[in-house]
Amino acid sequence: MPKHDDPTTTLPGTGPEPTAPAPPPPGPAPAGPGYRAVLRVREFRIVFVAHLFSLLGVVVSELALTVLVYELTRSPLLSSLTFALGFLPYLVGGTLLAGLTDRLPPRRILVVCDLVCAGCVVLMVVPATPVAVLLALRCAVAVVSPVFNGTRMATLADILGEGDLFVLGRSLLRIVSQSALLAGFAVGGVLLTVVPPRGALVVTATTFLVSALLLRLGTARRPARAAGKAAAGGLSGTWAVLRNRRVRALMLMFWVPPLFAVVPEALAAPYADRIGVSTAALGLLMCALPVGTIAGELFAGSFLTASTRSRIVLPLALTGVLPYLLYAVEPGVALAAVALFLAGATGAYTLGLDAWFVAAVPEEQRGRAMTLMTAGMMTVQGIGMAGAGVAAEFAPVHTVVAGTGVLGTLCLLAAAAELRAAGATEGRDGADRHVPHG
Repeated sequence: MPKHDDPTTTLPGTGPEPTAPAPPPPGPAPAGPGYRAVLRVREFRIVFVAHLFSLLGVVVSELALTVLVYELTRSPLLSSLTFALGFLPYLVGGTLLAGLTDRLPPRRILVVCDLVCAGCVVLMVVPATPVAVLLALRCAVAVVSPVFNGTRMATLADILGEGDLFVLGRSLLRIVSQSALLAGFAVGGVLLTVVPPRGALVVTATTFLVSALLLRLGTARRPARAAGKAAAGGLSGTWAVLRNRRVRALMLMFWVPPLFAVVPEALAAPYADRIGVSTAALGLLMCALPVGTIAGELFAGSFLTASTRSRIVLPLALTGVLPYLLYAVEPGVALAAVALFLAGATGAYTLGLDAWFVAAVPEEQRGRAMTLMTAGMMTVQGIGMAGAGVAAEFAPVHTVVAGTGVLGTLCLLAAAAELRAAGATEGRDGADRHVPHG
């Protein structure tokens, strides 16, 4: 990771103690727990706003770069490859660079990642940049993304503590990301009617720079988590995390559901064509799943206690893709949208799973583990979309989606059995993992 000119940031053990405030102490649940309690934490508000800018940059850049590549090549293959390159390099960055998240100060990593992304996008703006270089720069942005996301997730635990505030903070960031699926491409589409693709990329570079500035000035400096400890690098460090059966089982519960959940989204266009509906109906099918996810998270975060969210993790996860069985009857748009909404709403299980995960991972491995987890989630979504497309070449679309409901549920049962066997739903001392609000 390049060194950032940061006079107030020091390497572990070479400077004064960090000025980061202590995490909020545990205490009794407040009378009105919920997202407002998280937003009252000033440092989280900075991270949240920076996330909005960074997310806007990602969404606009994906659309603008896809349009730019198509304009330059007139090749649908290369245009679609631009989207695929947003998934594939996650595995590389998540495995090879994950160790940086624990060996370097987190604020430095976040700022440098934003600056790297901004620099890549600036190079995309240059008119002489060939298509091959554009795709390589897209890969570079995707490689650093899991490092950024994993570091930010670990930093939330520093800012909000390991209890319910962390869970709700993670939930808010996910809700914003899902909302971007609904509004982001629409905003980007409108922008591209006003400015050319390279002009939209200038906007993207600006959003990354704003995010870097907010994180640099608005978050506290903290030492590397592995300061004073032996921090294995590369694949050996990754294996050190995965050797922990409890952590490995929890990662499986994060990875298996999205592997199958993305199938109807990947096949929405051919399904709409098969049942002969309009593009407006296609939009409804594309929106139903993220709307359900947002609704489920908002309900669980606003009205359920930490202990209740913990108890519903497995029931919700195991039923997550069962609504896809409704596709067996080749439903119309309304029934298909209901199935997708219900499947999305079961995503509320992630709030309880987040609490288990942050409590199970040793602090000195937290950044690496969270980077691996987020990289794995992005990778399996790409695999799921590709697998859905291959399956749809040999079977009707509605059969593929319904089959996903069966196969996905069987895989989730196996993952849940491993989770139980690993004792991942219990505390380090065998106590219940529920963490008090605070």
